[in-house]
Amino acid sequence: MSNPSAPGEKAPAAKLSLLTLTTVVIGSMVGAGVFSLPQRFAEETGVWGALVAWLIAGSGMLMLAFVFQRLSMRKPALDAGIFAYAKAGFGNYVGFFSAAGYWASACVGNVTYWVLTMSTLGVLFPQLGAGDTLLAVVLSSAGLWGFFFLIRRGIKEATAINRIVTIAKVVPILVFVLFAVFLFDPAVFAGNLTGADYTGPLFEQVSNTMLVTVFVFLGVEGASVYSRHARRREDVGRATVLGFLSVFAIFASVTIVSYGVLPMEQLAELRQPSMAGVLEAGVGTWGVVFVSAGLVISVMGAYLAWSLMAAEVLFVAATEKDMPRFLSRVSDDDVPVNALLLSTLLSQLVMVITYFSGDAFDFALDMTAVLTLFSLLFAALYALKLGWSGETYEGAPSRIRRGDLAIAVIATIYSVFLVYAAGLPLVLLSMIFYAPATVLFVIARREQGQRVFRGGELVLFLITLAGAVAGVLALTRGWIVL
Repeated sequence: MSNPSAPGEKAPAAKLSLLTLTTVVIGSMVGAGVFSLPQRFAEETGVWGALVAWLIAGSGMLMLAFVFQRLSMRKPALDAGIFAYAKAGFGNYVGFFSAAGYWASACVGNVTYWVLTMSTLGVLFPQLGAGDTLLAVVLSSAGLWGFFFLIRRGIKEATAINRIVTIAKVVPILVFVLFAVFLFDPAVFAGNLTGADYTGPLFEQVSNTMLVTVFVFLGVEGASVYSRHARRREDVGRATVLGFLSVFAIFASVTIVSYGVLPMEQLAELRQPSMAGVLEAGVGTWGVVFVSAGLVISVMGAYLAWSLMAAEVLFVAATEKDMPRFLSRVSDDDVPVNALLLSTLLSQLVMVITYFSGDAFDFALDMTAVLTLFSLLFAALYALKLGWSGETYEGAPSRIRRGDLAIAVIATIYSVFLVYAAGLPLVLLSMIFYAPATVLFVIARREQGQRVFRGGELVLFLITLAGAVAGVLALTRGWIVL
């Protein structure tokens, strides 16, 4: 049994190769979300809307991937970039805000994996329902804590497992795409081009799918989060772009080919994981078994990667004294034990909440996406600030600065559009988390004997508090339904 190091002490970081960092990105992005794409897209948009949505999402997320790539090279001293960039650019509370949101997003996202797994097994065991029954919650909780003890054993062991699982889970997804191409019916595809009776105009269709694309693309910043473990600093940027391009091709393919197998109305009514329903329509029952096996493997890898990243963000924020010092405690195996424990506890809480929601999977998916939006926005704004001010560009050719500035502008515009597409109700629900989570920030400031809020930080907190109050009021009045 390993002995945890003292609070604030850093154990020697495990060094990860380019291949392992790339599989962390792919493993983080290719999770339960890809198996839900056919149904989630079909209930909102047709083929044209899906193509436009993937074009916007792909371009925007590629710009964000480039942002993380550039920042990893221009600010190599900043570890766990999704949090550190916000703090470096806009102060302690904004940094905390970013770290807390990203951490919560990872924890809520982990719940979607278990909900979808139980829904998948529900085909064989009706007692599990759609992953939202009492039995499903109990079994999911057991799996959640089982992974806690696995990760507790060490970072190297966990990332090695992730590399193997990533390869294993991509194979059934590629096989699905090949079968869907074989089953492709041009007449069905043509009927799905413009949407269905229940979909709105093209702009509305595209907007309604944005959160889905955000959810499946979460993890593009995975290598940046694990920058302190990189064997070579330049591998962080390379892994980010390589992972993104690989996954983008997979996601877009899964979505588009599904429109050629079933009419939209039928796709929209499929049980999750909807990829299984698409394959079943073409090849029979074995298609459900095949996709279900792939989903279980995918969940293992994605859950592992996201659990690691959630704990890592809390740990680094604590070592930077923006979270309470007890979260900086690590074991001899370089595992942030207390951060991992708190992450597991939050996932457990959200898992219980899903039991009372109308659609457990959609609720968890949407909250996962919206909680990470501000983290992405702050990172893009920091890249924009560096490019605009010229910081770190001293002596660099002007074309490099102009190129980076253009990337940052596009990434910022895309991030702002995502917040708009999320809608006010989900933003208010996220504030219900951010406001009480600020207690962790207050504790950290008190531990350092420092003033809690400085300058505009108090204004941001008051806005957050007002949003939380409005969110609670909307929930109690029935204006927002879980």
